[in-house]
Amino acid sequence: MDVSEEPINAALRELREELGLALPMSAALGCLDDYPTRSGFVITPYVFWGGADPDITPNPDEILSVHRVSFRELCRSDSPRFVSIPESDRPVVQIPLGSDLIHAPTGALLLQFRRVAIEGVTERVADYEQPVFTWG
Repeated sequence: MDVSEEPINAALRELREELGLALPMSAALGCLDDYPTRSGFVITPYVFWGGADPDITPNPDEILSVHRVSFRELCRSDSPRFVSIPESDRPVVQIPLGSDLIHAPTGALLLQFRRVAIEGVTERVADYEQPVFTWG
């Protein structure tokens, strides 16, 4: 995991602005794979340790909702799901959480976090498809 200071500082700044969570550089654990979205953006997810129950204050101008997901829920036996769609030869990834299905890109990032951080295996996720409703 290549973790240079400039992108980490940007991620830490976003954590402060969006969630009111001020963490030191030493809280950085690593970086997951970039995920290129269908809308032309590239998401670069950084992983930080914020403590067992960090106090967060979501910025209502930036954040609609925050969800805490247990490792047990992230590793459910019915997860992940992959579905085929006629519009793409790539599988659409779905991560069941509660009664919801989380799709790529977020679903792909959650899957890679599960594989790398919890299960200790390497899985690339950039080629997992997003559902058609996100292509707009």
